[in-house]
Amino acid sequence: MTDSVPNIEGIMCPLPLPHNERIVLGHGSGGRMSYELISKVFLPSFDNPILKTGDDAGLITIMKQAGDHDPRIAVSTDSHVVSPLFFPGGDIGKLAICGTVNDISMLGATPLWLTAGFILEEGLEVEILRKIVESMHSAAVEANINIIAGDTKVVQNGKADGLYINTTGIGIIPTGVNISGTRARPGDAVIVSGTIGDHGIAVLAARGELNFQAEIISDVAPLNGLIARMLDITKEIHVLRDPTRGGLATSLNEIALQSNVGIMIYEETIPVRPSVEAACEMLGFDALYVANEGKLIAIVENYIADKVLAAMKEHPLGTDAAIIGTVTERPGPHVMLKTNFGTTRMIDMMSGEMLPRIC
Repeated sequence: MTDSVPNIEGIMCPLPLPHNERIVLGHGSGGRMSYELISKVFLPSFDNPILKTGDDAGLITIMKQAGDHDPRIAVSTDSHVVSPLFFPGGDIGKLAICGTVNDISMLGATPLWLTAGFILEEGLEVEILRKIVESMHSAAVEANINIIAGDTKVVQNGKADGLYINTTGIGIIPTGVNISGTRARPGDAVIVSGTIGDHGIAVLAARGELNFQAEIISDVAPLNGLIARMLDITKEIHVLRDPTRGGLATSLNEIALQSNVGIMIYEETIPVRPSVEAACEMLGFDALYVANEGKLIAIVENYIADKVLAAMKEHPLGTDAAIIGTVTERPGPHVMLKTNFGTTRMIDMMSGEMLPRIC
């Protein structure tokens, strides 16, 4: 007796969710429970080839006109419910802009336009809203993107925890760029753009849940400039992914599933700030699963990896970039970690919710 069935792509997925199951925080974790919810509730109704690819943004090819060269756009939407609204290094407004800019950028697209929807709670101070909107403006200027449409709704006091923001973005994919989580190949190098876990621990500190003083600042930032620098070096980037909810470990598992490959990463090469590492040790967390909002994973052919890494290090958002692993020949989707002790262990998706309301 098995507790899973193959989906359309042949990947083993859990059986349908029980009819009496209720939504819990873990369904918003970005980990295995989120994957199950998407696979068994949303995909059966919304199923189409673009959505089924499983990337951070949907790729749409526009009907060619005379003289056009395969015009393609990337579209993505994201909702933001982070608590508290302000945290070291950012706020919900900056997060809303950067989160969607980054999702579009993970297909190699140039982000151009955003829409913004606001759910405001009755009683929210207008000055707080003003600060958040000004922060969104600053982040949009940094990302060189325009907010072209929006919507605002107000709900009763106690129904929205201040405010929630939804952003939708559109970008243009340059000719010759073909980036997707389905394109990892054995022998490819795995690169991370900097230290992991900064955002999740910074938000936790803002909630007063750390029992020690540490200057931990969220890494929230728009990554399109860094990606443009990488594409100046080569268009042969196979995969880009921003490891947000569920962290580096979950994102690598998603890529392994999409490409049906193995991935080996090396603990000694993964950059983690000492303050983040200390916080994780104290709280019993694994930094591999802590959220990031200004980092990316790049999977590129091995022969070009050093040049891509050098270009990343020249950019302010890539100074701590490192090659952390390789895509392996071993069949079947999986992620393995070679520890500092010389042992090897399996790295799975995060199963539940480690840090709720993180983005």
